[in-house]
Amino acid sequence: MLSHKKSLNILKKTNALLEGHFVLSSGLHSSKYIQCAKLLSFPNLADKICKSLAYKIKKKFKKIDLILAPAMGGVIIGYEIGKLLKKETIFCERVNGKFTLRRGFNIKKGARVLIIEDVITTGKSSLECEKLIKKSKAKLIGFASIIDRSTKQSLKINSRIISHLKIDVPTFKANNLPLELKSIPITTPGSRFIK
Repeated sequence: MLSHKKSLNILKKTNALLEGHFVLSSGLHSSKYIQCAKLLSFPNLADKICKSLAYKIKKKFKKIDLILAPAMGGVIIGYEIGKLLKKETIFCERVNGKFTLRRGFNIKKGARVLIIEDVITTGKSSLECEKLIKKSKAKLIGFASIIDRSTKQSLKINSRIISHLKIDVPTFKANNLPLELKSIPITTPGSRFIK
C-alpha cells in the first residue's frame, strides 16, 4: 500500500493535482483541482494507486458481481479495478443529461454492484449511477474512488466511501468566496457541462 505522502507525490509528478481557482462540476469553487485523467495518463504510476485501492476494496467488500463507473471520469479506473479484482466492469454515459446504460451493457437483477469513480466531491454522479442499479433491481454494495475530497457539508452519499486517498480541499459557493480565491481567474475543469 502506498503512503499518503507518496500518493500525493505521484499526483504532483503527473500534474493531476492543480492549484488555482476552479469551478467544479458540482458548481462549487475550490483552490485545488484533482484531474485524475492526468494521473491515469501515466499507467505505470497509476498502477500503484489502483493496486492500493483494489486491496482496500477487496478487504471491505467480499462479494462483488459488477463494477459500474460513470463516464468519463470513472471509465479507466473502473476498468483497472475490474481487471485487478477480476470483475465485470461497465460504464454509463450521459444521454440528454441523464446517465444511461448503452453499448449493450446491463445490470442483472440481484447483482451486487460497486460504483467506482476517479474523484468524489459531492457524490452526485454516483447517486445518478445508483438510480440505474435500483431500476435494474440490483443491490448497491458501496462506493469507491481514487480520491475522496468530499466534506460532511458537500457529500450527498450516506454510505462510507472506500478511497485510495482522502484529501481535504475546501469548497465554496459562488456567493461565499474567500478574498484570495476571488482575485484568481476561474478555470472550469471536468466534463459535466461539455456539450
